[in-house]
Amino acid sequence: MTLLGFSVSAQADKAVFAGGCFWCMESDFEKLPGVNDVISGFTGGTLKNPTYRGNHDGHYEAVEVTYDPQQVSYQQLLDYYWVNTDPFDSRGQFCDKGHSYLAAIFVANDKERELAQASKEKVAALFPDQKVVTPILDASTFWPIKGDESYHQDYYKNNPIRYKYYRYTCGRDQRLRAIWGDRTPH
Repeated sequence: MTLLGFSVSAQADKAVFAGGCFWCMESDFEKLPGVNDVISGFTGGTLKNPTYRGNHDGHYEAVEVTYDPQQVSYQQLLDYYWVNTDPFDSRGQFCDKGHSYLAAIFVANDKERELAQASKEKVAALFPDQKVVTPILDASTFWPIKGDESYHQDYYKNNPIRYKYYRYTCGRDQRLRAIWGDRTPH
């Protein structure tokens, strides 16, 4: 499709991932070519309209990734996801602990489940002495951060110094390098 002289892909797919702090997941996925948008929010719980400063019990901090499947495949998103998380931490991710900071892959259909499961098995084979604890869960309602809490969207862009300080002091990149070595994009 052409819009005002620019070619625009009419096809876009969405994927949802939890990997600890949604600021970091948003920042990481927005660097991946073929990703059009990344939104921070919550998913996985039953509570309606969860909020960051209010109640988000049972939910994971997550990102909704909108991508062009002609430029990046779901498989490539999975591969990128793994090297941006600690698949062995059953208490959260990096310095953030608790249920809302757990890693998880949320699948929308059987094909995504099949690909996610195969990717998890591949990661497990790379680390036979460790247990991969990241679950593959059914997708549920994704609740974007909004309203008074909208400052969480694009936090890394709008607050670069605070974001970089948080990411460094949380030890995210240091741990990713310890796990993944040269595979990590950081």
